[in-house]
Amino acid sequence: MMLDFPADGTPFKLQLSFHSVIEELEKTAQDTQHPEAAAAAGDLLRRVNAEAPELREGITQEEQLKRHEGLIRELLHDLFPESLTQNEIKAVGLPYSNVFFNLTERFRKILHAAGPSFSTYIRDFDEHQFYVMSCCIILNQYYGTQLDFGPPLFYDIPAADGVMRHYRILANADFLDVVPTENSLPITPEDIDLLLNNYHDLALWKAKFPPQTWLLRGFSLLNLFDATVESAVSTFKENLLGLYHAGFQDSTATIFRSIYRIPDLQIGFTLYTPEDGLLSPCAFGKQMKSFLLPEGQDEDARAVLGEAVYQALAEENVYVAASDTTVFQGTQTEGLIADRLLYRNMNSFILAPVAKNGQLLGILELVCPKPRRLNSINANKLDIILPYLTDTVERLVAQFQNQVQAVIQEKYTAIHGSVHWKFQEEAERYIDAQMIGKEYKLQEIIFPEVYPLYGQLDIRGSSEARNSSIQRDLQQQLQTLVLLLDAIGNRPGKAPELTSEGQTVRTLLGDLDGTLLADTEQYVQLYLEENIHPRLRELSAPEVLPFIQQYFRDTDKTQGSFHAWRRRYENTVAMINDTVAGILDSRQKEAQTLFPHYYERFKTDGVEHNLYIGPCIAPKQVFDVRKLQALRLWQLQVLCEMEAAYHQVKPLLRTPLEVTTLVLAHHSTLSIRFRLDEKRFDVDGSYNARFEIVKKRIDKAHRKGTNERITQPGFMTIVCSNDAEEQEYRHFIGQLQAKRLLDVGIEHFDVEDLQGISGLRALRVGIVH
Repeated sequence: MMLDFPADGTPFKLQLSFHSVIEELEKTAQDTQHPEAAAAAGDLLRRVNAEAPELREGITQEEQLKRHEGLIRELLHDLFPESLTQNEIKAVGLPYSNVFFNLTERFRKILHAAGPSFSTYIRDFDEHQFYVMSCCIILNQYYGTQLDFGPPLFYDIPAADGVMRHYRILANADFLDVVPTENSLPITPEDIDLLLNNYHDLALWKAKFPPQTWLLRGFSLLNLFDATVESAVSTFKENLLGLYHAGFQDSTATIFRSIYRIPDLQIGFTLYTPEDGLLSPCAFGKQMKSFLLPEGQDEDARAVLGEAVYQALAEENVYVAASDTTVFQGTQTEGLIADRLLYRNMNSFILAPVAKNGQLLGILELVCPKPRRLNSINANKLDIILPYLTDTVERLVAQFQNQVQAVIQEKYTAIHGSVHWKFQEEAERYIDAQMIGKEYKLQEIIFPEVYPLYGQLDIRGSSEARNSSIQRDLQQQLQTLVLLLDAIGNRPGKAPELTSEGQTVRTLLGDLDGTLLADTEQYVQLYLEENIHPRLRELSAPEVLPFIQQYFRDTDKTQGSFHAWRRRYENTVAMINDTVAGILDSRQKEAQTLFPHYYERFKTDGVEHNLYIGPCIAPKQVFDVRKLQALRLWQLQVLCEMEAAYHQVKPLLRTPLEVTTLVLAHHSTLSIRFRLDEKRFDVDGSYNARFEIVKKRIDKAHRKGTNERITQPGFMTIVCSNDAEEQEYRHFIGQLQAKRLLDVGIEHFDVEDLQGISGLRALRVGIVH
């Protein structure tokens, strides 16, 4: 076998040589002051010159190494003392290669334990690193640079029990010479500066140091020391960055096995929430299982741990270890730890508190099937690991809470993204003041001089449909109850008090034939809950019990037949709202590109929305009236799309309902203020309140002088207050008619006078479905 690097993988030609050692031997042979040492050196020199001149000139074949193994050992005797061969992990090798020989006895034993199929490779060391690091050797030894050219190098070698051990490599290059060949290229200071700034440009390094143009002559000494714990800690810190990775638990278990030298050790982790005293599975690292919570459900910490273990972990923040789980079980009168671990055949364990500032955040679980492998002594090895785990858990808990707050802000508050910047500025001023101990009162958030846009898609006749569904459900329930009470009254041993209630139920049933009053449902349900249901629950006669049980099943709001019509109505409204609101929300993202504006949307019996646009919403952007007009046109077009979407789902509706579309034009600006008590925006000032009053009253207004509502199914109604508004919206209508979103022809009429409001007019045009 050739002893050389790949031809294009290094700038070196290799000449494995012991010339430097032989030259020192020659000096010793000439030392007249130490005749015995000189004689021994002279004898060894004669044998080297006679039997193995290639040891000086250069070895290229592996068989030469084997043939002269004894001579080489003698040459290197001073570097490899016999007294240290069982302690040192040492060998002769070549830089950045897996070629080494003249191993100490301890090194041989380590490789023998790894098995015949094991091959040593430097961890995470690729061809690019190999080439550049070789060039750095040339720069340092021949050009006098002082490049720190490599990260720590490691061999990962398994022990006999399969546990991976990690060995740090220390290379001594004192016996190596770097010599240029006739093919070497001269390197200038400018070249060195260029190389220093281009580590990743392998082509540049190969251009300056072409393959095999330098001679590497001599050998290096490799010293290894067991850095398993230090390496495992470093790898563990890297693993913590990938806590969500699918293989996190397995890779982390491997790390702990290396630290503890226990091949079958397993790990788990359980979160602790002090607010409610619960143990929980790891919410931000689903790959981490818990041995304390085998079912993956939250449980009370004191119940699982027992009082003594809970106090040790949560209050004293000390390890709890048991070298024999069976013995531990016999000493614990409470808690479920031992039972759950023994069920999984874990016969020794360590529970380590992950705590910050005395507050328990979670519990690290180390478990092993064999007794005595884990104990209170080796529990202290965790001292070097826990600080990193604690910082990570604290960070992830805070990150998780931040995500929760972000969801709350996004899903449950009215702080829209377009105005978030203003809240952030005010929050920063408040926090800055707190940090320097200065009092600061939060200022009100006001956006002045904004243009409002209001529109709605209303479900026509929703109140009547709701009342009708309630009425039909109550009728079915009372009819069933009359039959049930009659059956109870006709049996032997009847309940006379229930028989007398039957007439009252019949009276209530008769009252439902007329118009349903506002409090009828509440009155009927209250009567049944207080007078009928308690007595029915007391009956246990076998001939009527199944009918009573069925009656109560039918009262269930989610599944029972006594709420079937109401569920049908509610599902219909929900389908309409979800369909049209989804279109509005998705199209809103596009509208924000016209100009950032505040947007809010409400679901009731239909969907209504408010838009507020103005220069104060986005002060860093240029605002002009054309952007306002573009948003008004967008609003009309999206309302057309919403009604078209309603018509697509209309055949699927369980309750037949119609919708109407309304837009309120308003050309004047107003101010909006964030009301802290309601956590929402509202118009600011009495003058601006007129706009809100019109919004609340206009959808049920009538055409002046008639009983006809201004909104009609299949039509869009636009309410205006002056000629300018009317002319602008006629222009918008024309554009949408050209797109075949609106029908030809426009109705124009006056709106009846509302309380405190008069002079409104309306445009109404059919929507193309």
